[in-house]
Amino acid sequence: MIGKTIHELRTGDVAEVVHHVDADGVAELVDAVGDYNPIHSDPEYAASTPFKEPIAPGVFTAGLISAAIGTKLPGPGAIYLSQSLRFLKPVKLGDTITARVTIVEVLRERNRVRLATVCLNQRGEEVLTGEAWVMPSRESVVYERPASVPAVVLALQPWAWAARALTLWTTLGLSMLTAATSTLSCVCSRTPCAGPRQSIPLARILRALSLP
Repeated sequence: MIGKTIHELRTGDVAEVVHHVDADGVAELVDAVGDYNPIHSDPEYAASTPFKEPIAPGVFTAGLISAAIGTKLPGPGAIYLSQSLRFLKPVKLGDTITARVTIVEVLRERNRVRLATVCLNQRGEEVLTGEAWVMPSRESVVYERPASVPAVVLALQPWAWAARALTLWTTLGLSMLTAATSTLSCVCSRTPCAGPRQSIPLARILRALSLP
């Protein structure tokens, strides 16, 4: 991806991104922003509405405009300043949305660009329209997206990693302690290990294991 500076931009420049809307993508956004309106995620509830099926949150479609600005026009390094939006039609699971941005004004002295923004479905119908102001990077930015990171890694925040590690070590520790108890019980009671085991105080076990 290459970010353009104000001097490389011209009125009439156009860029697009195309995205297929699926249940997983909508669910991820719903979880990310906490928009648990059942119109987005509950088919039974959605069937009782005029839409008859779940629809994507408006911000999902608007996010495609942000993707077009941030990856294509002006591209990496651009700062999104403002956006007006009109939602014209619902976006449903299975739709293919094209987000298009078109430069309608370039203010070189202020390093600002005004964009006409629109999203269309696979039938060519406008589902969203609006206008955005953007500040391009003052220097051309060449950016190569890093290799994808598994979603499970991104989902685990530091506290989650710590909790999982603690659980793991606790489980291992209890397993080791149980094994040690069984062994020492046999030794200390001088009875075959297959026979009944005697309980041993924890302090005695720790001394036997040479632990503080």
